[in-house]
Amino acid sequence: MQLEFESPFWEQGLQVAGVDEVGRGPLAGPVVAAAVIMLPESVPEGLADSKRLSAKKRGFLAPIIRQSCLVGIGQASVEEIDQINILQASLLAMCRAVEALPIRPDHVLVDGNRIPKGLPCPATPLVKGDARCASIAAASIVAKTWRDHVMKEIAQQFPDYGWDTNAGYPTKSHKSALRNLGVTPHHRRSFKPVRDMLWQE
Repeated sequence: MQLEFESPFWEQGLQVAGVDEVGRGPLAGPVVAAAVIMLPESVPEGLADSKRLSAKKRGFLAPIIRQSCLVGIGQASVEEIDQINILQASLLAMCRAVEALPIRPDHVLVDGNRIPKGLPCPATPLVKGDARCASIAAASIVAKTWRDHVMKEIAQQFPDYGWDTNAGYPTKSHKSALRNLGVTPHHRRSFKPVRDMLWQE
C-alpha cells in the first residue's frame, strides 16, 4: 500500500495518525475507532482495508501493528449511539481514539468525508481512506479486531444471538433471535429492527 498521504508529513518531521471506525451497521454493541501513528522505519507489511482481509489475516496483523506503531482505541456505547445517533457516535469514537494515543499527532487522516469536531490538531478527510492510506488501513484492522473481541465477550452473556460470529450485524439468525428472545441491553434501540420489536412489545 502506498505511503503518499503519510510521506509529506514525515518529510517535515511531523507525526501523522490514521483514524477509522468500525461497527456503524450492527444492531448491537458499541462503535469502535482506532487511531494509528506509523513510524517511517517500521511500516507493517500486508496492510489493506480490514473488510478485504480474512479474520485470520486481521488477527495476524493486529498485534504487529500494536508492536510497531502507536495506537489509540476509542468507543461510543450503545446508550451514546441511541442518544446522539450513529454518525455522531462514530465521530465521537474517532476523537476518543486520537485522545487515547500516547502522543498528540500533528495531523490526522480520517476515513470518510467528515472531520470529527474536537480533534486536537488539523485533519484531512479521505473517502475510501482504508483502501488508499496505509495508516487508515492499519486503524481499520485494529478497530475491527478490537470490536470483534468485545462482541465475543458479550456473546458469553447472551449466546443465542450469534454475536461471536455476526459481531452484532443484522444477519438472518440474529434477527430471528431478536424476534424470538427479545431485545437485550446491548441492542441499539434507535435502530429500526430493534425499535420495531420494542413497539410490538
